[in-house]
Amino acid sequence: MQTIDLNDFMKVELRVGRVLSARAFPEARKPAYVLEVDFGPEIGMRRSSAQITALYGPEELVGRLVVGVVNLAPRQIGPVRSECLVTGFHDAQGRVALCVPDRDVPPGTRLL
Repeated sequence: MQTIDLNDFMKVELRVGRVLSARAFPEARKPAYVLEVDFGPEIGMRRSSAQITALYGPEELVGRLVVGVVNLAPRQIGPVRSECLVTGFHDAQGRVALCVPDRDVPPGTRLL
């Protein structure tokens, strides 16, 4: 495992956001949703392509808090410009489980 120092870690902007909408992304190569996530007044709304369809339906995602990387360069994924990376962990079957705060915190709060 490669180690990093605190300055390297601080370059990654991990922020809490609230999912405003989630819809199927049929144009994606792998099953995915297009999420619109509110990261608070400083950052605003960001769009993300998220491969989380195995464990979540779009209706259960709306209103949930998620942790996203908001300072990655945007990526064009088919017709969608993905503007943040919603974080998660692969389970034993390879399905992605979201990384989420266990308490309600304001959108835009930075992980430290």
